[in-house]
Amino acid sequence: MSGPWTVATWNVNGLRARIDNVSAYLAERAPDVLLMQETKVDDARFPKVPFLELGYRVEVHGDGGYAGVAIASKDPMDDVQRGFAEGEDDRACRILAATIRGVRVYCLYAPNGTEIGSDAFAYKLEWFRRLRRELSAKHDPSDLVLLGGDFNVAPDDRDVYDPEGLRGTLHVTDEEREVLAELCGFGLVDCFRAKSDEAGVYSWYDYRHAAYARRMGMRIDLLLATRPLVERCVEVVHFEEPRGWPSPSDHLPVEGRFALS
Repeated sequence: MSGPWTVATWNVNGLRARIDNVSAYLAERAPDVLLMQETKVDDARFPKVPFLELGYRVEVHGDGGYAGVAIASKDPMDDVQRGFAEGEDDRACRILAATIRGVRVYCLYAPNGTEIGSDAFAYKLEWFRRLRRELSAKHDPSDLVLLGGDFNVAPDDRDVYDPEGLRGTLHVTDEEREVLAELCGFGLVDCFRAKSDEAGVYSWYDYRHAAYARRMGMRIDLLLATRPLVERCVEVVHFEEPRGWPSPSDHLPVEGRFALS
C-alpha cells in the first residue's frame, strides 16, 4: 500500500438521505476508512451495495433510531465490537469498534445532551466517563488506538465561532469539556491540534441562519489517538466541498492521514 493511511470521520445525518453524497465522497477522496455517525438506519436496511461496489467492507450498528454508526474500510476489520464492551446496553447505537491494520479504531457518536441540567445531559457526561473506563480496562496508552466521530463537544475556545457568546451553552460548557479532557487523560491527543493551533476551523455548521456562509461553526468532529499513532499523523483535513452538494449533511468530513509502516 502506497501513501499514508487515511481515516475519515463524517456525521452523515441520515445515510439513506445522503447515500449519493457519501458515494461521491468515497469515489473522489477514497479514504482507506470512513467512520460514519448518525446513520439513522437499522442494520437490515443499511445500503451496503454502494460501498461494496467502491471496494469497501462495511460493519454497521444501528436500530433505525436517531443515532447509528458504521465503518467502511478497504482493509479487513477484525474483533468487531458493537456498543460498550461490558455492562448494560447503551441507550442508542453510538459505538462501533474494529481492528484495522493493527490499529484499534472506534467510531463514536457521543450523546448531544439536549439541554443543560437535563437527564440527557447527565447521560452525556456519564457516557464519556464510561468510555474512559473502558479504554483504561481494555487498552494501554502505548497501543495504537484511534477514536473518531462526532463528540458533540468543542474542545476549547478556538473551536467555536463566538467563544464569549457561546460560553456555557451546549457543547461549550465546562462540564462537557472536562469529561472530554478526562477521556483524553487516558493518553489520547487531538490529531488536528497536534498539527495546528489555528482557530476558526470548524466541522459543524447549523443549517439555520446561513451559518456556513457566515462561518458560524464549531469543531466537534474529532480524531483522537494515542501518542504512538499521533506521532505518525501527517495531516488532518476538514474537507468542505460536500457542504456545497445537494442536500448536504450539516457536518464536514474530517480526514486524518497516518504514515503506517
